[in-house]
Amino acid sequence: MNKLIVDISHWQPTNKINWARAALEVALFIIRVQYGSLKHDREYKNHVANAKKHGIPFGHYAYALFRDVEDAKREARDFLARADKDAKFLVVDVEEQTCKNPKDIVPATQAFIDVCKAAGWKVGLYTGHHFYKPHRMDLVKADFVWIPRYGTNSGKPETKPAYPCDLWQYTDKGRVSWYNGSLDLNLLAGSKTLEWFIGAQKPVAPKPPSKPIEAAKPGEKYPGHLIKKGNKGTLVKKVQIKVGAKPDGIFGPETEAKVKAWQKAKKIKVDGIVGPQTWREMF
Repeated sequence: MNKLIVDISHWQPTNKINWARAALEVALFIIRVQYGSLKHDREYKNHVANAKKHGIPFGHYAYALFRDVEDAKREARDFLARADKDAKFLVVDVEEQTCKNPKDIVPATQAFIDVCKAAGWKVGLYTGHHFYKPHRMDLVKADFVWIPRYGTNSGKPETKPAYPCDLWQYTDKGRVSWYNGSLDLNLLAGSKTLEWFIGAQKPVAPKPPSKPIEAAKPGEKYPGHLIKKGNKGTLVKKVQIKVGAKPDGIFGPETEAKVKAWQKAKKIKVDGIVGPQTWREMF
């Protein structure tokens, strides 16, 4: 039996997977790390730990929610910060038109990929079969392309993608012996071999980023005053970087909304103000 290529996220809880048995049947896991910048996958660290423990190669993917090119770069940097160093490759998952200007979807996707490649990673693009042509995903340059097409979604390979790709996600109703539930299953679809995917993930030395704006360091002491709408300066910029707002150093309505969304995701008081509790959670 050919070994499986399976993508997983928090929808497949780690404690429901028989990892010892999976190690006998799985050639590669592709593990989700984040959903946009603000929401990390709650199971990804557990999945990574178990994949390592049982010697199963893995890559990472990030579900994209960026609104423009600069936002895409921020999402990519967050992805890089969260990615495990032993992942074999990274993937940006672009399934929705989330950009304020629809024309930005291609350059924003490319910007995400380029940030990851500049850090030395092998980077792929996952995009919907229905999304590929209308949104010109064929113009995006990635190391590999991964496309879903299910046919009747019987759990078996049926209708291949109509567009060139290297990985084909053929069902989201796959059944296996080591997990009691449905899974996304994939096949190699192009000329790239399994070894290409699970070999060395970093063909070049990481390229240093050009003059990044420094975010607050972990454990940084609370500055002693609220950071809120109307404030300006370096601290505001640090907060903006953390929540994915435009880092212009001006705490305006956009930053306030981003802070509220961040607070809601962290399940702390939602007021759009960075006080002691929010600061501790952030830094």
